[in-house]
Amino acid sequence: MSSGLSTSNTATTPETTAGTRSPRRKTSHLKDVPETLELRESLRDRCAEIAARIDRSVPMTKDEMEQVARRTLEEADLPEGYLGWMMVMISSEFWKESLAAVPPERRLFLLPHCLKHAEGCPAEYDQFGMNCKECGACSIADFRGLAEEMGYRVLVAEGSPVVMKIIVGGYVDAVVGVACLNVLEKAIDKVLLAGIPCMAVPLLSSDCRNTKVDEAWVDEMIRTPFVPAQKVTRSYVHLMRAAGNLFKPENLDTLAPRIRTRGELGEDAVRMAEIEGMDAISATEHIAYDFLSRGGKHSRPFITLAAYDALTGGHGTGPEADTAIADFPKSVQRAAMSIETFHKASLVHDDIEDDDAFRYGQPAVHRRFGVPTAINVGDYLIGLGYRLLSRSSDDGVSSEARVDVLDALAAAHMRLAEGQGSELLWRDGKDRHLTPLDALKVYALKTSPAFEAALMSGVRMAGDAEPYREAIRTFSRNMGVAFQILNDLGDWIGDDTNKMSAGGDVFGGRPTLLWALALQSLPEEQATQLLELADSDCGLSDSERLQQVRKLYEQADVFHIALKLVDKHQARAEKVADEIDVEELRRLLYFLVDTVLERPEMPAPPVVKIGVTASLG
Repeated sequence: MSSGLSTSNTATTPETTAGTRSPRRKTSHLKDVPETLELRESLRDRCAEIAARIDRSVPMTKDEMEQVARRTLEEADLPEGYLGWMMVMISSEFWKESLAAVPPERRLFLLPHCLKHAEGCPAEYDQFGMNCKECGACSIADFRGLAEEMGYRVLVAEGSPVVMKIIVGGYVDAVVGVACLNVLEKAIDKVLLAGIPCMAVPLLSSDCRNTKVDEAWVDEMIRTPFVPAQKVTRSYVHLMRAAGNLFKPENLDTLAPRIRTRGELGEDAVRMAEIEGMDAISATEHIAYDFLSRGGKHSRPFITLAAYDALTGGHGTGPEADTAIADFPKSVQRAAMSIETFHKASLVHDDIEDDDAFRYGQPAVHRRFGVPTAINVGDYLIGLGYRLLSRSSDDGVSSEARVDVLDALAAAHMRLAEGQGSELLWRDGKDRHLTPLDALKVYALKTSPAFEAALMSGVRMAGDAEPYREAIRTFSRNMGVAFQILNDLGDWIGDDTNKMSAGGDVFGGRPTLLWALALQSLPEEQATQLLELADSDCGLSDSERLQQVRKLYEQADVFHIALKLVDKHQARAEKVADEIDVEELRRLLYFLVDTVLERPEMPAPPVVKIGVTASLG
């Protein structure tokens, strides 16, 4: 192994996004940090040379970063284990110029908890992270002081979800951070692919306790001077923000004016309605609007806005994004709002069916106002969704386009209800037998229509959707199935963002692919045992039942089989994207694949495997 870097001038720029994507490889285990500072500095310099030759007009995908990193390591005769570290370095150098174009007061500086001195740390924690005290025991306070002096917002916390929330909320436009490679790999998936300027310095270990970092690199990164950009990299951030902004009270009242009252009641007035009894009609409207304006990722309206933008020139991701988005027709904005309104209606009803206690950090609507009122509020939201679509506007969108979108959303609504209905019937029945194909059919009905309706709405509002209809249907079906499988895997493998629990799936009687795979794979005796565990009268406590189910799942190797099915459906979705002839739409589909289908960390497979295949035709 060479201790230095090759001076080869082999081209290392990634393949164009117009081509097909390379096969997905496993990289989660390739997270070694180069041992010496000399080697790290040599590699970083090489990454800077490479980044200077890469086209910065569009964000690099994770696959492209991997290709470049692999070639660079091969040229330098260095081990594959450095791949994750190299990808972070290439990404940081790629975004350096764009980050410099963001004023420090619009940058977020993210620090990890594990840099602190573990013994006797006086810092306190709140919901946003750690409130550092300047005690001199670690470097966190020094870094924080420098960043705050320059105007940065500073957060001592872990993970990309909180960062995405801050960025999409419009508080910052770029991120610099320190984190271990495990966290940075997820950040690449979530943050960088959205086109958010981001630089990072990896920790020298992933011990999660008393860790160290190349402090001079962090200091240099924080001091990145403000230099106006010569060229802007395309970003989906503006469209993400626009999707969320649709549901701010002032925009709701503009695009979907209230019928019974004017203005926002607010929390106090809603509480008065509960206590004193408000006019029933007005109360229903206020509860519905209040729920519609709360929480959520707004991924569906984002997809609609982004699909419309992709087929009208892609200006919403370019240098004049805010101006372009502001000019989107009112009909397009209302179509994006309508699909979220239908989604929120389904959440109200789903919470009743599952008797979930909370939604968006507050008591669920049925827990707060009672089941009859919650059913009525969900029905009201359905009506509001169709009202949003039926309103005519002199904005260049034809009535035929609005009717087609209405038809697409109605079809999606019916299919979602069919999927939920089949799940409820299975849950309430006594027979717990289930085949993998039947589980996948339920997944396709419950999850895929939302992707399809959101994409079709944006595409149809932009013009003729017929050339894309079959591609969108196939893409959405495979995306929906893969997403739902990952959702179920996350329940068992530690997805902290998922409110469902594995026990709720098993004991609540939800038909999952994991259950079906286990029944099909296990020998008859163990399959019978699994069916008996679904019965609360089996003589075991819930924790004991859950432990036994996990043991049988692991014996059947369902987690790894399910992940292979994710790979298969993802490959099918990517194949559809490969064949889309409009670059902006193709890039959007790739972006959805990369950001939606995030894989959990999987345990090692057992020595003895029981194979099975399952697919959705």
